[in-house]
Amino acid sequence: MPLATTLRLLAKARGLSATDLATAIPRAGVATVSAWLRGEKLPGMEQLDALARTLGVPAGALLAELASTFDPARTKGEHELLAAYRGMTAKQQDALLELVRGLAGRTSSHAASAQPANAGASKARPAKTRSSKARSPAASTARAPKTRAR
Repeated sequence: MPLATTLRLLAKARGLSATDLATAIPRAGVATVSAWLRGEKLPGMEQLDALARTLGVPAGALLAELASTFDPARTKGEHELLAAYRGMTAKQQDALLELVRGLAGRTSSHAASAQPANAGASKARPAKTRSSKARSPAASTARAPKTRAR
């Protein structure tokens, strides 16, 4: 989730406006805080610390969100998918994951390893197991002699 979205959600949850945040943040006016909330600008380190204190979260949480926006391995589409996924209910997330695994064909090692333990259980054959009456090694050598047919 982009930092701006995180800031907006946290501010809303605490009932804080851009003006309230600007009052609590050193060297930040309402216009600057509003730009942060829209994702047009990024706060500096000192401002991130003050934001974290004001919003009641660890500074690392905001830094992690900020760092994720600079992840060169993630495309814009991946960021959008992640943001949409996080906005879903648990049931919707499960349904989406099932759909995506089906689309991927479970051909990659990542898709196979990401399957739940019970996935595909309806198609799997039951494993053959030894019965509880399995013979011990000693019992197998002490078999009754075969009789010959006359």
